Amino acid sequence: MNQKSVRHAALATFAVFAINGFVFASWAARIPAVTRVLGLTAGEMGLLLLTIAAGSVIALPLAGTVVARLGTASTVRVGGFTSSLGGLIIATALAWDSVPLTALGLFFFGVGIGLWDVSQNVEGADVERRLGRTIMPRFHAGFSGGALAGALVGAALSAMNVSMSAHLFAIVALVVVAMVAIPRHFLPSARTTAAADSQRAPDSQPVRASGGALPGKARSAWSESRTLLVGLVVLGAALTEGAANDWIAKATVDGIGATESGGAIMFAVFVASMTAFRFFGGRFIDAHGRVPVLYGSLGAALLGLVLFVVAPNIWLAGLGAVFWGAGAALGFPMGMSAAADDPARAAARVSVVSTIGYVAFLAGPPLLGFLGDHVTVRWALLAIGAAIVASILTAPAAKPLPVEDYEGASR
Repeated sequence: MNQKSVRHAALATFAVFAINGFVFASWAARIPAVTRVLGLTAGEMGLLLLTIAAGSVIALPLAGTVVARLGTASTVRVGGFTSSLGGLIIATALAWDSVPLTALGLFFFGVGIGLWDVSQNVEGADVERRLGRTIMPRFHAGFSGGALAGALVGAALSAMNVSMSAHLFAIVALVVVAMVAIPRHFLPSARTTAAADSQRAPDSQPVRASGGALPGKARSAWSESRTLLVGLVVLGAALTEGAANDWIAKATVDGIGATESGGAIMFAVFVASMTAFRFFGGRFIDAHGRVPVLYGSLGAALLGLVLFVVAPNIWLAGLGAVFWGAGAALGFPMGMSAAADDPARAAARVSVVSTIGYVAFLAGPPLLGFLGDHVTVRWALLAIGAAIVASILTAPAAKPLPVEDYEGASR
């Protein structure tokens, strides 16, 4: 394949990541409006939001098999169309003030986002291999940038009193057009399947795919020690990012005595730092290697977290947010790259690592909120430090696989 086609695939993958972030943040920014329209308490809205997590957690472990059978382009489309269906159901439910119908829409939205996420990461890893340089963090920078744009658009529409239903209909139209046009520029897919592997006799020799790598089994990835250790690396990184997304603004207001706008600025500082390091981080990885950069990133996240929590004023807390965002930037994308080192088993392994990461991303922050009821949110954030330390200890698992070890990574 010529490099022009690979560059087009890289641009298409970046766009898909950015739209994914835009869609998710557009919804998240309007959660207060949904709460008001449905007349829910904060606790009731929290329970309703669990339906997104349920949909994603169900879809993520299955996504590897879907990618292996359909290819990344088709799976991205399935995910985009499924999340769009969820958006249409949510828009209709809000017009009818129906909580059960909203829950159904959120479930489909979560399923779609889960499929979309795994497939875009598999495509990103394939593009990265073809380019011969680290570019996965830049794709995740696209997600972060899209999320920031989505949050700003959501805030603007809220200030203009645009209804959530109208907002969702516009988002659905954007996603449908994007899903039709953009994935056609993805790399051609080999579509190796788990079924082909499972039909072999136990003592037969592995059958290689056209690219020379072994077709992987989605189910077996959960029994691979390296894959699970990479998942633990991603768990710490995902929890670090998710906790900051949910709690850094509130911790700034409640713990440091800042205004609500000050809390919003602190969140923006974190996101800006994370996005910048994702955009330029590939150069550090290529220059120094995946594991050393993981050590540096996770160490910076731990330093920034502690500094933010113990800082006596907002200026030092802001410096902590810069280190925290920089440290949170590269762990997740490097984990995706590590999971996809063997292209034939990439879909199954990315599915496993994504599942572990997203469980932490979605479930961790509510647990921190519960802890915060007892020790304040600001001090509860220190609990993330234990997950970061665990990720540091397991970082060597992310060392790139030599080609000759593609068959034996599960051993």
